[in-house]
Amino acid sequence: MGRLMRLLCLAEYGTDEFLLALLTSAAAAFALRSVNPWLALLPLLPFAVVVWFFRDPERRTPDDVELLVAPADGTVTDIEEVEEPAFVGRKALRIGIFLSPFDVHVNRAPYGGVVRYLDYRVGEFLPAYNPAAAQRNEAVCLGLEAAGGLRMLVKQISGVLARRIVCRVQLGDALASGQRYGMIKFGSRTELYVPADAVAVCTVTRGSKVKGGVSPCCKLLARAVVPKGSGDVQQK
Repeated sequence: MGRLMRLLCLAEYGTDEFLLALLTSAAAAFALRSVNPWLALLPLLPFAVVVWFFRDPERRTPDDVELLVAPADGTVTDIEEVEEPAFVGRKALRIGIFLSPFDVHVNRAPYGGVVRYLDYRVGEFLPAYNPAAAQRNEAVCLGLEAAGGLRMLVKQISGVLARRIVCRVQLGDALASGQRYGMIKFGSRTELYVPADAVAVCTVTRGSKVKGGVSPCCKLLARAVVPKGSGDVQQK
């Protein structure tokens, strides 16, 4: 079923919701058809909404070892330097991205690396645009260690509608830049933490629209990266 979802350009993480919507819509259409054939078209609307939400278009990630790409589609709402002791271990540049229900909700690795840290936090379900959501909402943190030891962290944060975070990786898994690894269902927030002393320039500003796996978020200093071909992570 996962292969069929990918052929349809839909997120395999939404297989259960897709099948439920398909069966429910088909049953409703069959029942309404006996009343009026035109009414049988009504169930197509909620089914179309589900299909639209779980869309997962193919993306071409920039082939530049100095670039970190957006881990999600959405709007950049805040950029600031904060302490990140859990995995980065020092001051980090935090880029917050708000995902509306209209955005693609699949999360992608911002850079090639190995999963060295995973942490799930039980929390609330405040609206994702609320600044307090980053500290109080349910969240999953994923720490990546790139070749050369550069560490970065991606945080998936639930929202008022998002009640399920999917993170389909395990410790020790290798991810390539732009590779899918999960999603947050129905409105959410994603944050990227990068060591501040490794960033040459932040390439986004507040209000920037970004696409996961495509839009550069920041450029790394040359001394912070390992040249391509010297231990870089390959796409699975």
